[in-house]
Amino acid sequence: MSQILLPNAVFLDLDTTSRGDLDMSRLEAACNTLRYWPATALGQRLHHIGDAEVVISNKVVLDAALLQALSPQVKLVCIAATGTNNVDLVAAARLGIAVTNIRDYASQSVAEHTIALLFALARQLTAYDRIMQQGAWQKSPQFTLLDYPVTELAGKVFGLIGYGALGQATANLARALGMEILVAERLEAEQIRPGRVSLDELLARADVLSLHCPLTEQTRHLINAERLHAMRPSAFLINTARGGIVHEGDLLLALQEGWIAGAALDVLEQEPPHADHPLLQNGLPNLIITPHIAWASRKARQTLIDQLADVLESWSDPKRTLLNQLGASSAPAPKLTLNTHH
Repeated sequence: MSQILLPNAVFLDLDTTSRGDLDMSRLEAACNTLRYWPATALGQRLHHIGDAEVVISNKVVLDAALLQALSPQVKLVCIAATGTNNVDLVAAARLGIAVTNIRDYASQSVAEHTIALLFALARQLTAYDRIMQQGAWQKSPQFTLLDYPVTELAGKVFGLIGYGALGQATANLARALGMEILVAERLEAEQIRPGRVSLDELLARADVLSLHCPLTEQTRHLINAERLHAMRPSAFLINTARGGIVHEGDLLLALQEGWIAGAALDVLEQEPPHADHPLLQNGLPNLIITPHIAWASRKARQTLIDQLADVLESWSDPKRTLLNQLGASSAPAPKLTLNTHH
């Protein structure tokens, strides 16, 4: 019978995923030892990793210099997220370090948060709550307040940039509300496929623009002044993808000058933002910001942890292929540890 060899592992930033509310038993059972750190600063990385053969990280940067220093001790990096921009994948491949990520674990959570933000924008929930707290209804001579326009969503056009698992889950919910779905063709595409439209057409027609694409050099600041001007003045922008896709200075101007009706952001270019971040200073009634929580339902976070366990189980078993591996290199053989199971 083949030996199942368990690794020594470290989780560098557990507080980004769990605050003691998740079941970690499967992940712990997949390791010989598993050390947790609530957070890891850049200067603490080597110390926190210690003698680990497997490094689990959500947002800690693992650059080429660090990976070089860790090789050949570290055999596997498990990104506790879908996005891979915090790990130098080229350096990892060169050093023979396998890298994995987590896939399709938060689609429903992100989709529901996107629609929640859309409802908040369309029904002006935060704006009305703000003036309620200021006593506006209490002082009103009428039974209702009509300070901000309320929009019905049925029949409106819901446009998406990015149509992977997250985009499709969001489109399903928008479609259930009676909205028409438009999907932008990929920027690099030479021709427009059936069921897709050009980005220019999407911007011109969409009542709602929802972002679900990855952050790349091509999509960085994709939503800038030119494209915000191309949107309908009554349109809403929702970003639950990555902050860098939207040019924040241009968005601030667009909201102040009425180029679009409103925006809801779950992500910013710098996270956490500085206290003097311009979008947080203006008290705009047509802007909603949430602290990168679209993905973070308890169910989604538990799925993430369980998928990490799946990855480690596949890596330790010589008969299995490494799950969720990034890049073309084959999975390395596990390093022998003191504790082996048969």
